[in-house]
Amino acid sequence: LRCSRRAGHAHADPARATALATEIHRQRLAAIAEEMGATLMRAAFSANIKERRDFSCAVFDARGRMLVHAAHIPVHLGSTPASVLAAIAAVPMRPGVQVLLNDPFAGGTHLPDVTLVTPVFVPGDDAPAFYVANRAHHADVGGISAGSLPAPRDRHGRGRPLTIDDEGFRLAPTALDDALRERFARASRTPDDRRGDLRAQEAANRLGVSRLQAWVADQGRAPVERLGDALLDYAERRMRALLADLPDGTWSFTDHLDDDGFGDAPVPLPVTLTIAGDRAIVDFTAAPDSVPGTMNAVRAIALSAVFYCFRCLAGEAMPSNDGLMRPIEVRTRPGSIIDARPPAAVSAGNVETSQRLVDIILGALAQAAPDRVPAASCGSMNNVLFGGELPDGGPFVHYETLAGGAGGGPEGPGASGVHTHMTNTLNTPIEALERDFPVRVEVYGLAPAQATEPGVHAGGAGVVRRYRFLLPGEVSLVTERRTTRAYGLHGAPDGEPGTNTHLDAADHRTPLPGKVSLRVEAGEAIEVRTPGGGSWRPAVTAPGGQSARQSAGLSSEPKE
Repeated sequence: LRCSRRAGHAHADPARATALATEIHRQRLAAIAEEMGATLMRAAFSANIKERRDFSCAVFDARGRMLVHAAHIPVHLGSTPASVLAAIAAVPMRPGVQVLLNDPFAGGTHLPDVTLVTPVFVPGDDAPAFYVANRAHHADVGGISAGSLPAPRDRHGRGRPLTIDDEGFRLAPTALDDALRERFARASRTPDDRRGDLRAQEAANRLGVSRLQAWVADQGRAPVERLGDALLDYAERRMRALLADLPDGTWSFTDHLDDDGFGDAPVPLPVTLTIAGDRAIVDFTAAPDSVPGTMNAVRAIALSAVFYCFRCLAGEAMPSNDGLMRPIEVRTRPGSIIDARPPAAVSAGNVETSQRLVDIILGALAQAAPDRVPAASCGSMNNVLFGGELPDGGPFVHYETLAGGAGGGPEGPGASGVHTHMTNTLNTPIEALERDFPVRVEVYGLAPAQATEPGVHAGGAGVVRRYRFLLPGEVSLVTERRTTRAYGLHGAPDGEPGTNTHLDAADHRTPLPGKVSLRVEAGEAIEVRTPGGGSWRPAVTAPGGQSARQSAGLSSEPKE
C-alpha cells in the first residue's frame, strides 16, 4: 500500500516522476555495465583480468556519449569515451561489427589496455541506439620486455630512450575478424591467454547488447533516449551546483615525478585551477615537453584524472557520465608530457603519471576546499612485471600492481594497503600467483605504520611483498614515490617513500631504482615496499598560522 501511494504521488508530480524514471534508468544501465564486468571476469584466462579485475565496462548513447561507467578502473573514466568516439569515426557501424583498438594516439591509453567497442542495434533501425565498450589490460602485447611496460634502463643505469614501437602491438580502431584476432594473439608472448581474454571481452559486449536491446524493447527507443539525455543533464546540474559552491579564484599546485625512467632528474607537473561561478578550468599547459622515458601520457589520461577528482569531490550520488564534464574545461599542450604525440613512449603514463595528475589536481582543490580534500595517497601503482620460459618451453608472463597507503583526510586516517585513486584493481592472491607462475611469495604484509601526533590524521601504510623466483626470468619494476613523498596537508607529515630491492640467493640486498629492468636467476628475489600516504590536519591548526595555500603540500621536492 505504501509503495502504491508513493507511486501515485510521483505520477501526480511530473518533476518527481521524471526524477524517479531517470534514476531507474541510471540503475538499469549501471547494472548492465556491472553484469558485463562480471561476465568478462568469469570468462577471462589471465590472472590479471580474472583475479585482479583490471578492466572496465561502460554504456554509451547513440552519439557516443558515456551514460554510465561501472565502478571499475578510474583511469578509464575519461579515456574510454575517446576510444568509442575514435571507433565511431573510423569504422562503419552495422549489426555484428566489433571494433578493436589500443593505439594511445587514437583513443587508447597505453598498449596493454585493449578496448572493444560494439554497436547496439534495435531491430528495424539502421543506426545504433547505443554502444557498449569494455577495456581490459592484457598482461602482454609484445614489445621489448615481458608485460609490455618496459623500463628504459637496467640496474646499472644502462639503456636508451624508448618509443611507442618498443612497447608492443599497436592497433588503430579496426573491425575485428578472425585474422585480426590471430594477429593480435601472435604478437604476444602468451598467445593462448590473449585469445581467451579477447573472447571474454567479446562475451561481455554480447551480454551488454542483449540487455540493452531488451530494455529498449520494453520501454521504446524514444523514451529511453529521452531518459539518457535527462541523465546527462542531471550530472551536469549536479556538477554546476558543486562548482558554484566553491569559492571563485585561481589556485596553482606543482608536484614532481621521481624521474622519467631514463634520466634521474625529477619532472615537475604543474596545474592551475580556476573556478568561476559554475564553471572550472583545469590548465596543464605549463607541463614540460614529452620525455625520453615511458612516463608520457596522452590527453585522455589528463581527462580521466580531472573526471575522477571532481567526481570524488561531488560525492557518491554523482553519476559517472559525460554530463559531469560539461562545465569543466581541460587545457593541455600538444607535445607535452601529458599530451604526448607519436612516437613518444607512453606505457607508464597511464599507470604512474596519471597518479601524479590526481595529486596535483587535489593539491589545487585543497586550497579551494581545505576541509574537503585529503592528503596525497601513495602516488604509484607499483607495477611489477615478470616473465620467462617454463621447463617445457612454454612462456609465462605476469603483471600486477601493488597497494599502498591512502592519504589521511577530513574523515580520519588513511587506509593502509589499498589501491588508491586511478587504480581500483584487486590483490593477486598468493595462491593464484604460486599456482600459475614459478614464483614464491615469501613476505607479504603491511609496512611499518607512520607515527601520529595529536590532531593529525595519519596517512596509511604501504605493503611489503617479496617474490622468490624458481626459474630464471626477466623483471621490470615501474614505480614512483621512491625519491619524492606523498605530501601531507596543512603542515602534516608527508608519507613514507617506497623502496625496491634485489636479493641474491644468499639474501644479500641491493637497492634498485624506481624504474628498472633486470635479469633474475633461480633463487633470487625482488622485494617491493610501497609508499605510504601523506597525513592531514585541519587547516585552522596549521602551524605558524599558515594559509591553506602555503601549507597545502608544496614539500614534494625529492628528498634524500
